[in-house]
Amino acid sequence: MMDDIDLELFNKLEALNPDIKTCMACGLCTATCTTGKFTDMSFRKVILMLQRGKDKEAIEKVKSCMMCGKCMMVCSRGINTRNILLSITRIYNER
Repeated sequence: MMDDIDLELFNKLEALNPDIKTCMACGLCTATCTTGKFTDMSFRKVILMLQRGKDKEAIEKVKSCMMCGKCMMVCSRGINTRNILLSITRIYNER
């Protein structure tokens, strides 16, 4: 149930990267993702999964990211997606 989801780690991520709130899920990042053509990596999916408490699944997707930064270069909102992905790795692996 959605009310039972512990969002403590997501809230920590959001506090460190307030840009995450400005994402409008346009899909530009996913469309340009080199890894996304070969894996199920999707910045949008990762954020949505974390918001829904599916931490393990999201971390598995992040592991396939090459950190090339193409998603950051095309983001219409100027979100530093690379920094957010690095923060996800750091925050969610600290447990």
